[in-house]
Parts: sequence; structure tokens; C-alpha cells
Amino acid sequence: MAPLPETPYRDRKRYAWLLSLLVPATVLIGPGLMLASGDARALWLPVIFFYGVAPLLDWLLGEDLSNPPESAVPTLDADRYYRRITYAVVPVLWGAFIFSAWFVATHQLPWHGLLAMVLTTGSVGGFSINLGHELGHKNTKLERWLAKLILAPTAYGHFFIEHNRGHHRDVATPLDPASSRMGESIYHFVWREMPGAFKRAWKLETDRLQRAQLPLWSLHNEVLQPALITLLLWSTLIGWLGLGLLPFLLVASFWANFQLTSANYIEHYGLLRQERAPGKYEICQPHHSWNSNHIFSNWALFHLQRHSDHHAHPLRRYQSLRHFDNLPRLPSGYFGMFTVAYIPALWRHVMNERLLSVVGRDASRINLDPRQRAALIRRYGLQDTPQPKESQLG
Repeated sequence: MAPLPETPYRDRKRYAWLLSLLVPATVLIGPGLMLASGDARALWLPVIFFYGVAPLLDWLLGEDLSNPPESAVPTLDADRYYRRITYAVVPVLWGAFIFSAWFVATHQLPWHGLLAMVLTTGSVGGFSINLGHELGHKNTKLERWLAKLILAPTAYGHFFIEHNRGHHRDVATPLDPASSRMGESIYHFVWREMPGAFKRAWKLETDRLQRAQLPLWSLHNEVLQPALITLLLWSTLIGWLGLGLLPFLLVASFWANFQLTSANYIEHYGLLRQERAPGKYEICQPHHSWNSNHIFSNWALFHLQRHSDHHAHPLRRYQSLRHFDNLPRLPSGYFGMFTVAYIPALWRHVMNERLLSVVGRDASRINLDPRQRAALIRRYGLQDTPQPKESQLG
């Protein structure tokens, strides 16, 4: 009897990815309701959605542990439908940023209404960085230029260099400014991460241009390329809407970029790759990232939360990223975990014992805040065994 033909794989999440188009468009809801009702408190509705409703949806919908079969991955990756969604989000996010700037500049808002617009615009800017993350890892010229374009509105174009060539090389080691350490609050982390990210991006690009014998201060510089797009956009907005818009652009962009800081903070908290020789670390594995399979936030964020597979296979497209068993797992999606991270005592309560259960309470397997190393070892009763070096491993 001949074997039955294999049933073709069908992606049940195929149309759920369209949420990535709808969620950023929530920036229109608050202003629309304010104009209809005259009540500026309506501007807080998108903020409530991002930080309240989205975590609730993750809790209600639960987790998705399904994976596409490896035999289906080439077909999934070649399906241009998934790429077209990422392309379509670019003008949506640019439009949302420009609309927010116009609305703030042309309407009298109370201080709380202005704060709500900063938080909403910054959250949408965070979606821009997430999209730049997805596009920037790809090999096509179009996607890489779209990554630079979408990172420009919030003046964080250097992420294109820093993340791909810096963070992925140094992730989960003390060398990485974008990997948080156990005992380090997000408010300490940001002072290390943001300046460190720019310095590393500039050095990496300087080194590349020197090797290629190209001038640093030129359009060959991939840090300057998106920076020039930012300059053009902001200059146009200020010329159109007035210099008084500049503080809003600066503060909203900071909050957008702080969303990246928030993601970096939770993605690798305390996890450590083992040093095999001075400055040489083991290859990044799935267990060097915190993972989340919560359904709603993964749909909205192009599977960013399947971060373990992403770091192990950075060229893998979002629709093909996999869940693995027995990995460090977050108790909620990113929307919920961001709020937890903003309350350091709550973060320590939720995450420190979770981290210790992953690493077996072995200090040599934890990326510890060096300022607190001795105190953390005492407080949590950690084994402070020396990390094995290459000569000891045989």
C-alpha cells in the first residue's frame, strides 16, 4: 500500500500578522475621540491599551508552542506575503509619527494630554525599532534600506549597525552594553546601554570604513545615512509646525528608544555565555535568551519574543521562528514585562528566583552586576565557583 501524501503545511497565524499594521494605528484613536468629545482624557486610551489591555490579552490567549515543520521553512521564507506586511508597516509608522507631531503642534492640550501623546508616540516609535530589527537582519538591499528608513523618525538609526554587528556578537557577556545584569535596575541599565550602543556602532562603522579605505564623514557611513534622514524629517516638521515642536520630538523619541532599552533589559537579564579563553565566549545558544510564546504580543511584534531562536539563527524570518522546550521563559509577553521592569522591586521578585532556577544558583553562570556581586552571592546563597577556561575543558 502506497504511503499517504504528506499534508501541506498551513500557517494558522498567516493573517494574524496583519495585527502589526493595526496596533500602531491606535495612535489615531485618542486624538479622534478627543476631537469628537472634547475630552483630552481620551488621549490615554492607547496608553491603557499598550500597558493594560495588551498584557491582559496575552494572559487570556495564553501561549502558542507550535512550530512550522523544517520542511516547510523554505516555502515560508520564500512567500512574499510575509515580506509585504513588513513593507506595508513602514508608511503606517511614518504616518503615525507625523500625525502625532501635527496633532501636538496644532491643538491646545493639557499637560496630561501632552504626556499621553508622548507615551503613545513613543510606543509607536518602539514598533518602528522592532520593525527595523526584523528588516535589518535580512540580506536584501531593499529590506536593509527600509530598516534605516524606519529607524530614522526617532533618531536611532545607529541601531542598524550596533545590533547586527555588535549585540549579536557580544550578547549575554559582560562586554555587551545591551545585555542586562542580575541586580541591575532598568534605570541603571539605560545609562550603560544607550551611550554604549552608540559608541559601539560608531566604532564598528569606523573600523569597517577604514578596512574598505572609505572616508568616515561620507554617505558610505551607515550611521550617518539614517541620521541624515532624521535631520531631513525633523527639519521639515519644525519648518512646517514651528520650533516649539522640538521638545516633543526629543521626549517622544527618547521614550521610543527607551522601549528598545526595555526589550534589551528583559531579553537577556542575568544570562551568561561561558568564557572559553580571555575575551572568547561560547557560541550563542537558545538558552542565552529569555523566551516568550504569548500569542497577542508575538503577533504584534513579528515574533520578537521568540528571541532564543532569533539569536541562535539571526537570519531566520519572523514567520519561521521556533519555540524550544526547556528554555528560560518569561511569565508574560513584552507588554506586561515592560511594566514589571519599570518597578525594580517587582522585577526582582518576579525574575531573580526564575533566573536562579535556570542557572542552578551557580554564580559563574550569571551575568552579575559587578557592583553588587558579593552582596548578591550572599543574599541568594550562590555557589561562587570559578568559570572553567579552555585549558580546563580539554
